[in-house]
Amino acid sequence: MSKTIKHVFFDLDHTLWDFDKNSGLTFEKIFELNHIDVRLDDFLQVYEPINLNYWKLYREEKVTKSALRYGRLREAFDTISIKVEDDMINHLSVAYIDHLTTFNHLFDGTFEILDYLKNKYQLHIITNGFEEAQERKMINSNIKHYFKSITNSEMVGVKKPNPRIFNFALNIADAHAHESIMIGDSLEADIEGAHNIGMDTIHFDYKDNHRNHNYKRVIELKTLQELL
Repeated sequence: MSKTIKHVFFDLDHTLWDFDKNSGLTFEKIFELNHIDVRLDDFLQVYEPINLNYWKLYREEKVTKSALRYGRLREAFDTISIKVEDDMINHLSVAYIDHLTTFNHLFDGTFEILDYLKNKYQLHIITNGFEEAQERKMINSNIKHYFKSITNSEMVGVKKPNPRIFNFALNIADAHAHESIMIGDSLEADIEGAHNIGMDTIHFDYKDNHRNHNYKRVIELKTLQELL
């Protein structure tokens, strides 16, 4: 890694915070509390791609936060032909956010890599997640103290890969693009977005789905020690 790198920016969900695992545990809990008769595996199998698509629409300003929260649940239940009334969908959408941060599984190696990096670089977060939830995730999982700055899309009014959120994050971090690197799971939002403003990048491809691109790539966080 270039010796000019001084700042390391991380995405949060699907990069440090194990969103899929925590989300599955959250649905298991709220379905039990609200007596929703559905096989969790069946639900998650359709929900996860639907959720990713809604987040893509949200990044592109094509749906609102409330439409995302409602729509991903409504579409998932409809897809597996489970009848759930709108009032319950709205209740579940709130309960999901309330309970999500009570589960705080991190990817293997998160603490080890943050401990390794903290004395070599200034560490930062850039996230598209909802501000109130992201704050609780970092506090409850005991990682917030590692980061000098935290930039959330709701603070800026745009989402990754919009260059404004990266420039905003660089500004509050007192950093320049050429001395900064972005690490995240999304090729579009994290890697291409950061690359387009001149930042270096490392793709965290934890599902090992993207072997044919020209960006640096790791499938385990511990491998970052070989690159940074």
